[in-house]
Amino acid sequence: MSKPTLADLQSFMMVAARRSFARAAGELGVSRSALSHAMRGLESDLGVRLLHRTTRSVSLTEAGERLLARLRPVLSDLDHVLDDVVRDDHAPRGTLRINGGEGAIRQLLQTVVPRFLALYPQMELDLVADGRLVDVVAEGFDAGVRLGEAVHKDMIAVRVSDDFRFLAVASPRYLREHGRPAAPDDLHAHRCIRQRLPSGKRYRWEFARHGQELAIDPPGPLTLDSNTLMVEAALDGLGIAYVPEPYARAALARRRLVAVLDEWCPVIPGLFLYFPGNRHIPAGLRAFIQLLKETSGSR
Repeated sequence: MSKPTLADLQSFMMVAARRSFARAAGELGVSRSALSHAMRGLESDLGVRLLHRTTRSVSLTEAGERLLARLRPVLSDLDHVLDDVVRDDHAPRGTLRINGGEGAIRQLLQTVVPRFLALYPQMELDLVADGRLVDVVAEGFDAGVRLGEAVHKDMIAVRVSDDFRFLAVASPRYLREHGRPAAPDDLHAHRCIRQRLPSGKRYRWEFARHGQELAIDPPGPLTLDSNTLMVEAALDGLGIAYVPEPYARAALARRRLVAVLDEWCPVIPGLFLYFPGNRHIPAGLRAFIQLLKETSGSR
């Protein structure tokens, strides 16, 4: 078996990401035919088919999927090592990729991102708002941002936000018309705004009080997949929503929403930026972490 070149492996990753020879060739600055020839040469060198080709699309074979999963962290580490070696005046450069939910990315945009971009003009931030709890290493990210309870124990975690609660909220008009639930079980007699998770499952509302824990899939005619949309629906009087407190804070302060079952909504760990501790930490991520610690006051 001949050893493939680094350029061929990088080209393969681009084709895998774009699922198109034409788009990948455009980004690589080569012709489509040259890229197709290079991929056939890579397959010949490895002795295995990596790509399924049709006239309209490109997809990965099982072997291609395995190669992509192994290449992402390896080439990402290589990029970071080379970046550290060639950086001028110790200033970070390159691209920093971070994955998180929409609320987590919004939190970064409102806090550390403006200062980071101002201080490090040679850095690019690639922030991906994704509701799925992805494997940041396998997906080619430098770090992720999630609730503290969702971060694996083998990850290094840096605080992004204060602890907060999930709250059940409704508009004053809705409560006047339908009454106020006194306990979680009362939700079964209400119109609830339910949430669809990225996995396709509905989110179960979790409550706790005096050591008693409940998880309820409440009834309701409306299901949404966005906390922002759930708050808007609650503001319109469509029912009771169960959302992270930051999403509802402004409406609660203006009394356009009212929190119910408040004593059943415990504080949970806030958002944390996390990354594997057994890999090289690129200069850009180190700088981002330092600013994050200064912003949040953590040490």
